[in-house]
Amino acid sequence: MAEALAGPAGPARGPRTLAVVLLLSVLVIATCGLIYELLAGTLASYLLGDSVTQFSTVIGTYLFAMGVGSWISRYVRRDEMAVFVRVEVLIAALGGWSAAGLFLLYPLVSDFRLVLYSLVLLIGTLVGLEIPLLIRILRHRFAFRELISNVLTYDYVGALFASLLFPLVLVPQLGLIRTGFVFGLLNISVAIALLLVVRDQMRVAGDLVAALLVGGSLLFGLARAEDLQRWSEVAFYGESVIHASSSRFQRIVLTRHGRDLRLYLNGNLQFSSGDEYRYHEALVWPALARVERPRAVLVLGGGDGLAAREILRDPRVEQVTLVDLDPAMTQLFRDTPMLAALNQGALASPRVYVVNDDAFRWVRTVSGPFDAIIVDFPDPTEFSLGKLYSESFYRELARLLAPGGVMAVQSTSPLVAPRSYWTVATTLEAAGLATRGYHAYVPSFGDWGFTLAAHQPPGEASHLPPGLRFVTADSEPTLFAFPPDMARRPTPVNRLDNQALVRSFAEEWDGHEG
Repeated sequence: MAEALAGPAGPARGPRTLAVVLLLSVLVIATCGLIYELLAGTLASYLLGDSVTQFSTVIGTYLFAMGVGSWISRYVRRDEMAVFVRVEVLIAALGGWSAAGLFLLYPLVSDFRLVLYSLVLLIGTLVGLEIPLLIRILRHRFAFRELISNVLTYDYVGALFASLLFPLVLVPQLGLIRTGFVFGLLNISVAIALLLVVRDQMRVAGDLVAALLVGGSLLFGLARAEDLQRWSEVAFYGESVIHASSSRFQRIVLTRHGRDLRLYLNGNLQFSSGDEYRYHEALVWPALARVERPRAVLVLGGGDGLAAREILRDPRVEQVTLVDLDPAMTQLFRDTPMLAALNQGALASPRVYVVNDDAFRWVRTVSGPFDAIIVDFPDPTEFSLGKLYSESFYRELARLLAPGGVMAVQSTSPLVAPRSYWTVATTLEAAGLATRGYHAYVPSFGDWGFTLAAHQPPGEASHLPPGLRFVTADSEPTLFAFPPDMARRPTPVNRLDNQALVRSFAEEWDGHEG
């Protein structure tokens, strides 16, 4: 086989066909290589948090590994085509199974980062071998100038395809696990196509069998992708998974344990149906109870409709504008009977106007005013979320808040992360608002913190509806008392150029969980 595959011009019967297949393979392998890199970065951010750090380290490791692969290629002194085909088969196996394997291994291994970066190094090294080998295989078929131009053109076009397809089509339509298998099959198709073009049944039989076996395993994985995803998520969450989907923005998972329904976004718990009323009553009512006439209310985040449910209890409210980035979330909690029952049909109410947009951008396009603003974003685990806790963002909210209005902001745990918690208040005050902190015990989260903000120091509650299970006229004042271990301390302002909150949040929560 080596002799059949190694010749500089290939078999006499198909040199033109071989050249075309090789050039097209550049497009395929460039697309596949970037897809595997994006899969690793996305999985790392889903499972380890802080997307900026994870993507930066994964991309850096991957590019370094590609450099190692390019350097190793100098030691391939003959049989370039044979080596190239075998590299394609290995990349197809490793890259195709990478997402499924990482998901399945995450709950089982003690050091997931070691597994992740070992896989990134291995795939990157193999990908780094591809282009140098292809250039050497094609060197006798094109002039050097034309060869470099062709190879780099196809390589960069493939990278563009991957970067557009991944967020717009692949993740929302296929999910991460299926995407890995599909592009593994593309890699193995390149290997099989080359073997067929240079075919000599007696000499390529071994590599063809290996390629077909890998292709068969990828087809099996693709067919069982839902099962693999479900097995990995059951192992990860330790609960029965009743819904799992990937949108353009996040992985949405709903689990059930007995009567308890839980929502996870990118692996982070958002609520438990057993105690979410404590969180949402504490988020909404200290603000609404301090507004004389809350006709127009703005909710930022809260795509599950649970904060909107609480607001709609107040007959004084005429319209709720809810801004959530992900239409998959709001549609899921509007159209699924079990979830719509949990939010009491809030997202289908004629008093609720749903906007699916980036809140950071949207607040700059409207003039307000709003009598109350409820800010229910996920914790600032990464820079893309940290901007929603920044001084510049809060200045926009201060502009939208009516003169007598009150805003409530979800502010993380003042017990676990006191510096992070009080950074929210410091930042709101830097935006020109007066603040008042409070906290509530939510069993699923522990002691959780919120911050009231207004143009004038927030007064006392004057209106609480009947039927609340947690926030009552007697219990509401006690939420504002902080023991010494949660007392206010000096903290920096969270600005877009320093992201101090994201850094302190990571330090405090990593220390708590470690």
